[in-house]
Amino acid sequence: MERVSFILLRMVDLIEKKREGMELTKAEIQFIISEYTKENIPDYQMSALLMTIFYQDMTDAEITALTLAMANSGEVVDLSSIEGIKVDKHSTGGVGDTTTLVLAPLVASVGVPVAKMSGRGLGYTGGTLDKLESIPGFKVELPEATFINQVNKSKVAVIGQSGNLAPADKKLYGLRDVTATVDSIPLIASSIMSKKIAAGADAIVLDVTTGEGAFMKNLADARRLSKTMVRIGKLAQRKVMAVISDMSQPLGETIGNSLEVVEAIATLQGKGPEDLLEMCYALGSQMVVLGQKASDLKKARQLLEDSIHSGAAFAKFKEMVQNQGGDTSICDRPEKLLTAEFQFELPALQSGVVTELVANELGIAAMMLGAGRKTKEDVIDHAVGLKLHKKVGDQVIKGESLLTIYSNTEKINEVKDLLYKNIVIGEKSEKFPLIHEIITGG
Repeated sequence: MERVSFILLRMVDLIEKKREGMELTKAEIQFIISEYTKENIPDYQMSALLMTIFYQDMTDAEITALTLAMANSGEVVDLSSIEGIKVDKHSTGGVGDTTTLVLAPLVASVGVPVAKMSGRGLGYTGGTLDKLESIPGFKVELPEATFINQVNKSKVAVIGQSGNLAPADKKLYGLRDVTATVDSIPLIASSIMSKKIAAGADAIVLDVTTGEGAFMKNLADARRLSKTMVRIGKLAQRKVMAVISDMSQPLGETIGNSLEVVEAIATLQGKGPEDLLEMCYALGSQMVVLGQKASDLKKARQLLEDSIHSGAAFAKFKEMVQNQGGDTSICDRPEKLLTAEFQFELPALQSGVVTELVANELGIAAMMLGAGRKTKEDVIDHAVGLKLHKKVGDQVIKGESLLTIYSNTEKINEVKDLLYKNIVIGEKSEKFPLIHEIITGG
């Protein structure tokens, strides 16, 4: 009982200190995270501290200390036996975010090792692992030795995160979710970076999305989050840079797991949507420079373009699928993945120009079909989703198909109603740039 009383008193003091706008020390933050992970600090006190952080903010030193304490709260992956500079990529999320499926083999094909640990999606569509599991036989769980050997041999592997990676972050995120403290830059930044640092990468490229389909709805917040994470990386002795990309409309043309794999294969063959290919070149160029395979972005992009045109990037994807037990025949015949029972067209109700595709609402429509999860227990239907035929700025004629709905049920009236409400057709449109800004540590 004395130990509990001592911890409660200490925690009260730290909550009060932060409430008064004072800076917590590295030792104090380490104490908080260590004791909370051990369940020696109750949720109600941690909730109080999270709320004070929400209102009082944190300094760079505090955020870095919080990040490292969470990263070290569980397993820290040692990738030192993998040759070369290991470069990871992380997206803050979006609708139709297919980039990892393209980037991992593309960047690996020019010699940069990509030892990628990904998560599962909760929301609009599946995460990278769910998308890869659309491929029959593809194994996202590999023994660590196999994972490392595969990256040394083929330069690429994509697997699931260890259950013990940054456990403090998992506990804190669950608490933030029910205490209205998710939307805090210091807490978002430390959550993302703690997992990336624990995953063992030497360098990290961040895709920070902004717009209706993103967590950061406005550019100012996306810019602050980007700069914060880049500074954390520098203080944590990692090479980190961020690309602020637009997610006002879905990236690419598909929303759904199998559909996005098919789109990724087309992109690796140089036949994918222009915006998705351009985003992969932008992010991939940064990864190649951080991986020291090119001295500048122009040379890095040329390497990536050459890899697409020569077929090397597509060959690397096929090699990754084979290495992880997947059916490689789908690489040459990706239409085999399109197994939804029904396909419905959504005809335009008027002629004009597409002025808006509300990304998050289209994502919800895909989730209603079964492409995503409302809860962690939900089972994803890999076959369902949406394929867009029109993007913002495109002309459309009344009766022309706006998109195809892939469904395993004929009862889709609610989905169609939601789609019509969020695909706006008018006289003229405003196009947003695909990339708003690039943030480096320089």
